[in-house]
Amino acid sequence: MINFDFSNPTRILFGEGAAKSMANYIPEDAKVLVVYDSIIEKIGTLDKVLSTISNEVIKFDKIQSNPKFEILMEAVEIVRQEKVNFILAVGGGSTMDGAKFISLAAHNEAFIGNEADILHITPMTDARITQSIPVGTVVTLPATGSEMNPHAVISHGEDKLGISSPFAYPAFSVLDPTYTFTLPKSQIANGIADSFIHTAEQYVTYPAEGRFQDRTAEGIMRTIVEVAQDNLEQPENYDARANLMWCSTMALNGLIGSGVPVDFATHMIGHEVTSLFGIAHAPSLVIIMPALWRVRKEQKAAKLLQYAERVWDITEGTDDEKIDAAIDKTEEFFRSLGLKTRFSDYGYTFKDVEPVLDLLEKHNMTALSETGDLDLTWSKRILEAAM
Repeated sequence: MINFDFSNPTRILFGEGAAKSMANYIPEDAKVLVVYDSIIEKIGTLDKVLSTISNEVIKFDKIQSNPKFEILMEAVEIVRQEKVNFILAVGGGSTMDGAKFISLAAHNEAFIGNEADILHITPMTDARITQSIPVGTVVTLPATGSEMNPHAVISHGEDKLGISSPFAYPAFSVLDPTYTFTLPKSQIANGIADSFIHTAEQYVTYPAEGRFQDRTAEGIMRTIVEVAQDNLEQPENYDARANLMWCSTMALNGLIGSGVPVDFATHMIGHEVTSLFGIAHAPSLVIIMPALWRVRKEQKAAKLLQYAERVWDITEGTDDEKIDAAIDKTEEFFRSLGLKTRFSDYGYTFKDVEPVLDLLEKHNMTALSETGDLDLTWSKRILEAAM
């Protein structure tokens, strides 16, 4: 097992009515900026959440998918002018990511006037980040795990850029499955896929004697598969939704990735596809990951074989046959969610590969994978296999 340093300070308030406990973790005298997408207010979720606190509240309803730097800077100025000292994000991953950026950008002196520089921070120990405004989150879409991790993805022009900082962990997160009952089936499908892929990217690498991590990741993936159809067909099935929410959170809170190699190449390539073609985040990933596994089958053979046997119960055939069957089963699972598994399903062809490679090169995404050897030649093969 690889050496690691694991800490996660986020408090989880889980279950129906959990938002009632929020007031215990927001200072009584705090001025709260509430960030959300306007749809949250229209369906009544925002009123339910705000009824549980008595703080002075300023609303900011401009957060949308792939939160934009320019919009977030409007919120940063409100924080500075109104002396906001707590941020509450009500929504999914984009809202939570936006809140994290606002929290980091508002008062770190090294970045005032140059806030876009924060988008180029990936080391968890960057000394220029010295503080943040506390953030609480109320999850309305189980997918990204942003409610319990220090990461965010922000759009800046045509680029989608990831940031990480130990100051970006939420102080607390409310996970109330009933807040997700009104979600469209397509969003639930995307959340299921995103959560599954987060887990798989930290698992399908190479053996590292992380037995607890492996078994936990396998449990998350098997559970997601078990509850997927109930989540799609029975939107108010509390237990199914509760299990999905907890799996989504545990998939990317650092636990299963500690002490083992991880491979987020699917996400890195997917970010470029989303920014270039407009294919949403999770739908891009379900196309790329099986293609990556097929192209990199030799490098990932041991873990793909383990994945076949432990996640899909595939025990017959040669090793190659079992691996191929597992990749096929993964694609079948994604299709059972109503998701497309080829770029050609969206009308893209091989001529569309080069622009993606150009963006990967621009963003220095030329040494990806668990071993750092996935260069543009590999990326080209993966994208072509995904067509």
